Amino acid sequence: MREIVMDTETTGLDPAHGHRIVEIGAVELLNHMPTGRTFHKYINPKRDMPAEAFAVHGLSAEFLADKPLFADVVDEFVDFIGDARLVIHNASFDMKFLTLKEAAAGVRFDGPVLDTMLVSSLLDGPDEDHSLDALCERYGVAVTARHSALADTIGTARILLHFIDRLEAKGLTTFGEVMKATNMAAELRHRGAVVGHGTGTGG
Repeated sequence: MREIVMDTETTGLDPAHGHRIVEIGAVELLNHMPTGRTFHKYINPKRDMPAEAFAVHGLSAEFLADKPLFADVVDEFVDFIGDARLVIHNASFDMKFLTLKEAAAGVRFDGPVLDTMLVSSLLDGPDEDHSLDALCERYGVAVTARHSALADTIGTARILLHFIDRLEAKGLTTFGEVMKATNMAAELRHRGAVVGHGTGTGG
């Protein structure tokens, strides 16, 4: 089974408000083990870099000014993914940036995606901290440069390896089974939150 663990860094939190990807990192796994193949690109967002984003990843507009545009690297990135399953921590964040670019780039990011944040919640319960920082600390995973897209993917891949035995102990032995279980758990939590909100007493 081939998997691509990936991460992005961006100019902000919402692509609908003009924020853009500035870095993509990805590592290839075969049967959950790194193959040594990686993908890493800095990307010119063609806009300013907000101070809040720069404080997170340290990528300035000046540094990115001579880097390729997303459209210039997307075909290479899609080829790197191929028919692999994607593994992303907090996948909804990265995917909303990628899917917004689909029409303009003439590509589709519609393959299966496993969210390691949801896997962590499935294994340890929703009340635990499931941030990448918390998981690295919990599992003793050292990430040399947090908020570097490639370093974060390597950290996520190592955390995934820690998950495998625990998932198999729960009888979840295939990618599809894990995706189904995590999505179902997330849906149940969402329904519970909606019901809880709806039954609350007003002010």
